[in-house]
Amino acid sequence: MNGIVVSVSADATHRFCKPVTASIWLLEGLGVKGDAHFGVTVQHRSRVAKDPTQPNLRQVHLIQSELFEELALAGFEVHPGQMGENVTTRGIDLLSLPAGAHLELGDAAAIAITGLRNPCFQIDHFQNGLMKAVLDRDEDGALIRKAGVMGIVLKSGEVRPGDAIRVTFPPQPHQPLQVV
Repeated sequence: MNGIVVSVSADATHRFCKPVTASIWLLEGLGVKGDAHFGVTVQHRSRVAKDPTQPNLRQVHLIQSELFEELALAGFEVHPGQMGENVTTRGIDLLSLPAGAHLELGDAAAIAITGLRNPCFQIDHFQNGLMKAVLDRDEDGALIRKAGVMGIVLKSGEVRPGDAIRVTFPPQPHQPLQVV
């Protein structure tokens, strides 16, 4: 399973949308240089309030651009960076990856997928009804979260639009993604 980087984004301030940039630097064990979620320990404000010492499993946020096409069919207009992701991808079903899958981005950078993003109330402030559109139910009634995946940086490197993404799966048995 291989894909491509469509867009990259970072923002030093805790805001819902992140501006698109020409490139981002992923720094091993820390995240996206210059991003509000950069650090060894958790940086997400609600999680910091509960326990600021927990490890940062949300250093990099990725969303597949195919979600934007699905949302457009439902009447929403969403572009890269607008849902707070650092990396927008194409060609990889991020949501079907197992926990611990590795993504090599470009020539040097690598991340490990840690889990699913749990969309928060801010998503409806961005576009009314978007929260419901990024949540679904499977045939058994279980909740499906479509707002992207989170990861940690395993190997530093610069990431740009157009970079190849190569997926490596962890050993079996694969563990499904859970919310992190």
